[in-house]
Amino acid sequence: MRTELFHPGRDEISLDRVLHALSDPIRRDIARVLHEEGSRVCGQLEYPIAKSTLSHHLKVLRESGVMHTEVRGTTRVITLRRDDIDTRFPGLLDAVQVTAPAATLSLA
Repeated sequence: MRTELFHPGRDEISLDRVLHALSDPIRRDIARVLHEEGSRVCGQLEYPIAKSTLSHHLKVLRESGVMHTEVRGTTRVITLRRDDIDTRFPGLLDAVQVTAPAATLSLA
């Protein structure tokens, strides 16, 4: 039996957790992709990291309130919670360059 995924309510989204989530370049790039391209299936994200590491990044983004994950059978669809973040912290996504054009992602 699967347990339901945790998503903080809009009023529970903490600036510290959002800033921590967006401090990592891969997590920031995932948020940028969701901003630019809309909802994505987790398997559509391709980064030069282990699947377990990508899962960890997605969990951090979800539990911070930056994104929402919807389970559809064996598929997980992720969406940026832009409205919630903008309501809680206006201009934050612009300030941390989530809404900026993609830069070259350096993992070094």
